[in-house]
Amino acid sequence: MKKLFAGLFAAFAMHFALAAVNINTATQAQLESLKGVGPAKAKAIIEYRTKNGPFKTLDGLKNVSGIGDGIYNKIKGDITLSAAATTAKPAVPAGKPATAATPAKPAEPAKKDVKPAAPSK
Repeated sequence: MKKLFAGLFAAFAMHFALAAVNINTATQAQLESLKGVGPAKAKAIIEYRTKNGPFKTLDGLKNVSGIGDGIYNKIKGDITLSAAATTAKPAVPAGKPATAATPAKPAEPAKKDVKPAAPSK
């Protein structure tokens, strides 16, 4: 039973170790963790991303100097894009700001002829 739990734990830990690298937000160290990407290519990816904005597709990575089909095919299963690559549109078009509500009237005092509730038995 202990071996089963150890095996499941190892598989679970490997899942997190092999998480995809987001090419739009990854640091140089994260990019260098990709197979075939060293310090020079990681720096080139970051420079391209800084100059041209976030990648819109994974294939856009091939526009980076030094990243060709060979390296792209090695890493395409290990990379992903963030939501930053798409342009968010507001859900509701901007309109006039709401006008201030009219203040509420003060509460009226309670009527004196009201009898208190009788306690339940």
